[in-house]
Amino acid sequence: MNTNMSVNNLFSIEGKTALVTGGSRGIGEMIAAGFLSNGVKVYISSRKADVCDATAKRLNEQYEGECISIPADLSNLDGVQKLADELTSRESKIDILVNNAGVSWGAPLEEFPELGWDKVMDTNVKGVFFLTQKLLPLLRASASAADPAKVINIGSIDGLKSAVFDTFSYGASKAAVHHLTRFMAAHLTKENIIFNNIAPGPFPTWMLSTGVGFGGETEGADWDAVGKSNPTGRVGTPEDIAGLSIFLSSRAGNYIVGQTIACDGGVVATS
Repeated sequence: MNTNMSVNNLFSIEGKTALVTGGSRGIGEMIAAGFLSNGVKVYISSRKADVCDATAKRLNEQYEGECISIPADLSNLDGVQKLADELTSRESKIDILVNNAGVSWGAPLEEFPELGWDKVMDTNVKGVFFLTQKLLPLLRASASAADPAKVINIGSIDGLKSAVFDTFSYGASKAAVHHLTRFMAAHLTKENIIFNNIAPGPFPTWMLSTGVGFGGETEGADWDAVGKSNPTGRVGTPEDIAGLSIFLSSRAGNYIVGQTIACDGGVVATS
């Protein structure tokens, strides 16, 4: 058996093309930055065009890569189709799809509104499924037995355990994404399209900032205080989430299929 065990062979993603939804901030931006740092052409998408464009510009300057903004609202099929059409007009194939776009909603159980249920489910579950569906031709064009296409769905530890927040639809939506990934893997692994989940724990993001009382601020917030309750004593870093995403996107991840991997400092495993 001829093998090449070099780090470059196992973990290189240079020359690949990726789409990262929800890539204008938070975990999506961290993953996009990790890809750009390693020679990937990255498209990012988010609902707010000005924010998405600004992030792409900043990432291009910071990492001297190619980061392209395609704003889209993935909570509805019109937005999903718009993103798929725009990407298809620019690329004949994509190697990596990261379904990261997501929203949350918090309210007491007795007051939880239908809007807070539908908005979360539409973005976090329906958007993931239909965007993947629309991009299958581009993924199939990339996929081969030697170099499969990769789909990474971003779930949450809130889909693996009960959250401390009153985010009922969010936890349910992420559990649905985890199981949807297994369904998609059952149908598409034989076509050399590999599906996996990452379930992040606490990271210094806008979403967590709103939940812990920082008002959406990420810079200058007391993340050390948040991290004290984590088994590792800290919150996640860009290297943590980017490293796992790179692993799953590379040759090293080709035999990992349909899994949900918690990237959480041990919250789930030790609870």
